[in-house]
Amino acid sequence: MTIPPRLRRALVRLRRDLLFIGAGVPLHGIVPPLFLWALTQLINTLEGSSSAAPIVFWVPAALLVLAAYGLTEAQRWRFRALCGMDLPRLRFRETKRQFAYNWLIGPLFGVLELLLLALLGAALVAATSLLWVGAIGWEWRMNHFGVWTWAGYATVVGLLVLAAVPAMAGGLVRLENLVGRAVLHVSRSEELERRVEDLTESRAGAVDAADAERRRIERDLHDGAQQRLVALALNLGLAKATLKDLPPEARQVIEEAHRDAKEAIEELNSLVRGLHPAVLDELGLDAALSGLAARAPLPVRLWTDLPGRAAPAVEAVAYFVVSEALNNVAKHAEATRAEVDVTRLGEILRVVVTDDGVGGADPARGSGLKGLAQRVRSVDGAFRMSSPVGGPTTMTVELPCMT
Repeated sequence: MTIPPRLRRALVRLRRDLLFIGAGVPLHGIVPPLFLWALTQLINTLEGSSSAAPIVFWVPAALLVLAAYGLTEAQRWRFRALCGMDLPRLRFRETKRQFAYNWLIGPLFGVLELLLLALLGAALVAATSLLWVGAIGWEWRMNHFGVWTWAGYATVVGLLVLAAVPAMAGGLVRLENLVGRAVLHVSRSEELERRVEDLTESRAGAVDAADAERRRIERDLHDGAQQRLVALALNLGLAKATLKDLPPEARQVIEEAHRDAKEAIEELNSLVRGLHPAVLDELGLDAALSGLAARAPLPVRLWTDLPGRAAPAVEAVAYFVVSEALNNVAKHAEATRAEVDVTRLGEILRVVVTDDGVGGADPARGSGLKGLAQRVRSVDGAFRMSSPVGGPTTMTVELPCMT
């Protein structure tokens, strides 16, 4: 026998609604007995009828409080599993909503659910009245012949009620969904606040992952490619020093290769230091910036006031900012000197880089400055640039320490 698709969908919906209602009866019905128990113990405490009453009173009271939290989680599962509605997990400060739903609204729904299930049971019994009468002995039916008439009426009423049960069950489920979404759901502002917190946490994780990846690249370059280039440069140097009888053309090729290898090593050293210098982890930002200023191609005055260390990700961003800023000054600013001031003011790490160059730097036009600004914002920092034409140029970066 093939069930029509429309009827099959209706039966599936009815089964889901009845499961939802049936699961709600114990969840909504557990609170009234606890409340009556707590009320009874409170009355006994006030009357002083039992010396143990003050202690016993706190047992149902504590269970009522715990039930508000546990029942909320159970209700979340019920709405999600049987209705496909995902309610957010409420926080501790949102206890009023949990208490309001589980202590006040829930018992009312429990009464409606119990009445609907009782009506369904009675309708099933009434709809099968003729079968029940037929199962009774023949002699009793002959002596009570009118029972067939009443059984017929009961069957009709039962069938009518059964026909109305799907609509009543669906209406009750929709009502519970509306109330549950209104009471147990969070407001738009709270949802946005949670979203911001989640994005902040995920961004912090992404920043930490990127920093760890830069450390891995720095370690691989230092231990792999850099060591091979050093070995290549040594071999070329030995060849140039020991092979005296080579033709001039061959000696020139070896000398050029040796020079290129040394330049490649120097460039790789600069790249490795720009990614994440080891001294930054070992000695901190002050020592790392001192080495950076000493290697700069122009005079750099460095002044630091760092009473404590910041988070590794923040120190890495500060180092990267100073490194890129000094590179930009050396390449584009036509400056004769630069100044770097790094201070910690409470929970803010402030980096100020100033040069006496020609000015005219614009973060909107330069991809390097735009990348610096994005790197600063990745840790909730602030980036400001003042660079009038003719100079001087001042870049100010403020980073939350997050220690």
